[in-house]
Amino acid sequence: MNESLNHTGAWGLALIVIVLVSWFFYRYFAPKNWREWTGAGAVQAFIIALYAEMYGFPLTIYLLVRFFGLDSEYVSASLWSTLVGLGETGMLVSMLLGYGLAFTGIGIFIQGWRQVYKARRENHLVTGGLYSLVRHPQYTGLFIALFGEGVVHWPTLFSIGLFPVIVLAYTWLAHREERQMLAWFGDAYRAYQRRVPMFIPRWGQWRKLAGSSRNTHDEPGVH
Repeated sequence: MNESLNHTGAWGLALIVIVLVSWFFYRYFAPKNWREWTGAGAVQAFIIALYAEMYGFPLTIYLLVRFFGLDSEYVSASLWSTLVGLGETGMLVSMLLGYGLAFTGIGIFIQGWRQVYKARRENHLVTGGLYSLVRHPQYTGLFIALFGEGVVHWPTLFSIGLFPVIVLAYTWLAHREERQMLAWFGDAYRAYQRRVPMFIPRWGQWRKLAGSSRNTHDEPGVH
């Protein structure tokens, strides 16, 4: 057990990662009112809990051993590795899958932010690029990134518990934003709502969504 937990206790590294990831998050999701702070606060708690366990103390593993009878002779800091029993191989597989999802999600929300930022400056409705696949690609990208890092790569009781809270908070925020869009763009936005799903692309469009996240050129489709 001790060998598999050697990398824990690195609180300095945990603090650095938390600060860097938090800075990156607020760069693209800077809250402007209390409603946005609700979602941002949940994400901030997710970030702190995740990296505190990843580099500091594996609280989830401790609780499972202490209160749920998990065999303490065959545990590692990674929950998936412990539950599946694959040791370092399990940690590697979950890391690769998790990072793949996380970086895909990051690319989606950066590109989505770039498109909507340009649209706001020019005061038009953007419906091309990522916005032709989902109405809120920034939130879709955020969900994918958090799922990849906090559920697939390094799941903890707190990250798994907070993930649906974050989804609900940003779903509520997205509905509020859409009411504003309807007030500004009227029938054009209603037609867009009927044509494009909110967060989840239609069947067969996931690959296009991931590909569009790497596109640095402006897309047609604005009103």
